[in-house]
Amino acid sequence: MMNDKSLDIETAEGNAQPPHLNFESSFPSENTQVQTNTSEQRSAYQWYVVIICMVAYILSFVDRQILSLMIEPIKQDLMLSDTQFSLLQGLAFSLFYAFMGVPIAALADKKSRIKIISAGIAFWSLATAACGLSKNFIQMFLARLGVGAGEAALSPAFYSIVADLFPKDKLGRALGVYAIGAFIGSGLAFLIGGYVIGLLKDVNFVVLPVIGEIKTWQLTFMIVGLPGVLLALLMILTVREPERKGLKVGEDGQIVKASFKNSVAFIKTHKKTFFCHFIGFSFYTMMLYSLLGWAPAFYMRNHGLDASQTGYILGIIILVANTAGALFCGWLIDFFSKRGYSDAAIRTGMIGCAALIIPSVLFTQVENMQLSFALIFVAMFFSTFPIPASAAATQMLTPNQLRAQVSAKFLLTSNLIALGIGTTAVALITDKYFENTVMVGNSISIVNAIAGVLGVFLLYKGCQYYRDSMKTENLSKS
Repeated sequence: MMNDKSLDIETAEGNAQPPHLNFESSFPSENTQVQTNTSEQRSAYQWYVVIICMVAYILSFVDRQILSLMIEPIKQDLMLSDTQFSLLQGLAFSLFYAFMGVPIAALADKKSRIKIISAGIAFWSLATAACGLSKNFIQMFLARLGVGAGEAALSPAFYSIVADLFPKDKLGRALGVYAIGAFIGSGLAFLIGGYVIGLLKDVNFVVLPVIGEIKTWQLTFMIVGLPGVLLALLMILTVREPERKGLKVGEDGQIVKASFKNSVAFIKTHKKTFFCHFIGFSFYTMMLYSLLGWAPAFYMRNHGLDASQTGYILGIIILVANTAGALFCGWLIDFFSKRGYSDAAIRTGMIGCAALIIPSVLFTQVENMQLSFALIFVAMFFSTFPIPASAAATQMLTPNQLRAQVSAKFLLTSNLIALGIGTTAVALITDKYFENTVMVGNSISIVNAIAGVLGVFLLYKGCQYYRDSMKTENLSKS
């Protein structure tokens, strides 16, 4: 009688094919090919969503940034001071952009994020065109409020969507691609604005049907504003609402509701983390907006460039340096994430902020214009980091049903500090302290030096707090 072991050997020897081999598995099955095709289609669609939202982001920055290039004709026609212009550029936009983001984000955590984004694109595009109809400071201020209100719908809803589409180790790159929209938009604003201003430099006004006589800078607003309506229609027709993932469950076993109260409670639970995150990235972003908002005025006032020349040069710098910086930031976040750093996004932001201080302060202090452009190129590269880094940090820590609302609260803080206070601080120092518009470069350097040091300190402290928060939420890899 044979034991079990010998039976196994006989059976194996009697088989023409060893039982542990399966030749069919050596070839891809039909199911495997179907799964591969489905995976590729899903990946292509995911990136399509990112690209179409990036295009929307491009248009949003064209619409908001075009103002800074046309500073001189707008000031002349509307009889504005630098401080009044800074209110149009900063406070008027940031006021509604920041505050409207909170209730819109509350809807985005409950309703269709795609419909909310599409409605926002259409609204801010029409408001940008309305800037071209402005005849005085009040009308322009109200139109800029509309631009801010519409643009408030985009980023919080997108940040919530992208975290449902991509895993954490690819989230940085997706947010980096989205972020380049800000800088492609800013670059195009300067290039398009410079081209239109150059094209129409000998034309004082144009006559449009129904509207009548308008200045060339007003026509520019209409040209850049209206294409957004077509994009809004494309998005609503081609993008579907993704399934929500990463919902937080409370101690009672029930899913935490997407409410304002719960979003505030979540922030309070991690108050040290979010304080360093919100305020640190706000000071970092202040440096970005001081560069985008006042660099054109600096080069026109101190180096004798006209608006068209300034638009072309800064447009090219922003398209190359800022786009590369945003993509590098996204890659660096994923690099740190794959190596187990749970604070990858905050760490990346701290590195970028530290690297930005010197070039952002010195580009206005050197006499050689070529050297100044070289320094601002480096500054623009590192100035991009706060957009993808701050968004990634929020999405990695925050549960799905609160993502848009927490993002909106960050954008509220960031825009009031960075855009509302930062750009106005440059103008106030120029108007009230130096009392000379040519000294705008010194004002930029002062604001960037202070904001940069504060930003690095807060983000450095925030790294440890963020790691602790990730452990508390059981999300840390370490």
